[in-house]
This record gives sequence, C-alpha cells and structure tokens, in this order.
Amino acid sequence: MIVIADGGSTKTNWCLINEAGRKIHFNTEGYNPYFSSTAYIIDSLKLTLPDHLETDKLKAVYYYGAGCSTDENKKIVADAMQEIFPNAKVDIGHDLLASCRALLGDEAGFAAILGTGTNTCLYDGEDITLNIDSLGYFLGDEGSGCYIGKRILGDYMKGYMPKGLSERFFDTFGLTNDDIYDNIYNKPLPNRFCASFSKFLYEAKDDFEDYVFSTVEYAFTAFFENLVIHYPNYKTYKLNCIGSVGYNFRDILSLVADRYEMGVGKIIRSPIDDLVDYHIRTSKV
Repeated sequence: MIVIADGGSTKTNWCLINEAGRKIHFNTEGYNPYFSSTAYIIDSLKLTLPDHLETDKLKAVYYYGAGCSTDENKKIVADAMQEIFPNAKVDIGHDLLASCRALLGDEAGFAAILGTGTNTCLYDGEDITLNIDSLGYFLGDEGSGCYIGKRILGDYMKGYMPKGLSERFFDTFGLTNDDIYDNIYNKPLPNRFCASFSKFLYEAKDDFEDYVFSTVEYAFTAFFENLVIHYPNYKTYKLNCIGSVGYNFRDILSLVADRYEMGVGKIIRSPIDDLVDYHIRTSKV
C-alpha cells in the first residue's frame, strides 16, 4: 500500500492506494512547516487519520506540501511522516511540483497555486525551472485567500464594507476589531485565519456582486502585476491554476488573464486526483 498527499496550509488531501489498486480518499488539516512543528504534525495526524488506516503496513508515502521548499522544512514534515508511517519510504516534495504534475503532467508550461497562499512557476515537463518567490502572507501572496481575507478584514474594521455585508459578517462570525487583532497577532496560524474569509466572500457574490468583483479583481490584478508578468514571455503560456480561490473565482481570474493577454488553460480545485493518476501513469508509486 502507498499513500499520496497534497498538503496545503489549510487542508491536506490524501489518497491511499491499497493492494487491490483501490483508491481511498481522506482529509486532514494542512501542515505548513513554516507554522507547524514536527510534534504538532504528529499529534494532529494521530487524531485525524482514519482508524482503518494501517499505518505500519504502508510501503511508501509521497507527500507534497506547502512550505516544503527547503531541506530544513522538508525534514520537519519527513520526521513526522516517518514517525506515523514507520515502515514506509517517505518522499517529501513541494506542493508547487504537485500542481505542475497535476496540471501539466509531462508537458511544459506555466502553473500557479491560488489557495490559502500563492505560488507560481515555469515547468519543463519534469522539474520547476523558474519560480518567483511569492514572499508569503506578510510580504506578498497576492491573489491568495489570505490576501483577499486581509482586504475583507480591513474593509470590515474600517467601515468600508457595504452595510448589509458588514452586518452579515458580524452575524456570521461575531468578531469585534479586538477579536480580529487577537487572532492575527497573538494566535497561531494567522494566514489560515485570514484566508478563511474568502469563502464568506464567495458565498456573498450573488447579493453583493459589485463589492465581491472589485475585491477579487483587485487581488488577481495584484497577482499578475507582482508575479505573472515578470516571467519571460508569459503571454506565450496558458494560465494553469490549482486552488479553491482560483477555482471559485475562475470567472474573474479568466477576465483578468484576458486583460493581460494570457490564455487560460486548466483551472481545478485540488490536484489530488490528477496527481494520483500521474504517479500511476509514470510508475512513480
């Protein structure tokens, strides 16, 4: 048995392939090693992995994770996986590589992640050849759920949000300005906290179309201006994208891409199904 996982900062999608070749899907929370320690990941997995999963019988774990771009960060996750799956070969990769393999397979092209965070790259069919650092949620991550969430929170706290939407926000979350400050500056995982409000915006799109459109268009324009257009000959590539934000707001993303004369390719919510197919097709199991 082997397991393949795509780990974002908020959620990890897992797929177990058993001896009969059957695919069994399950989810846990996300583990970004910039925010989650080895001990935290171990404790979380012990609580959230399915009871039926025979962890000691797994032969291999292929884990692609947000933040797994350095040897130090990979080790944080690898040590946790080895503790949970003691007899498995553990292979840790970056979630951006998972996106490339899911979106492009063995074809060259441009790939992006627009989920809790943002990432982009050029891919040659095997490896990432160019990656412009998105700088994380403090300094960048334009177009991400966190970026959009920060804009929503700022508008709410400053009184710029439309009245009806502001009232709905308070009725939904019951957050005061002090509560928001506390979650951002004192509690763990502020990026996940901020990103969670992009779903609220998506659910309000029919009632507050103008505000939703302007907020998301602003974020995606910043995504293009700060990241996409700085790739050489970017107009020659199609925009291929993975992530709930890119998928949920794909109509606005397509409009902004068209404005920058970039064609749109594949936009999907999660890479796990295509990633598993890639591993099976290329015998990387």
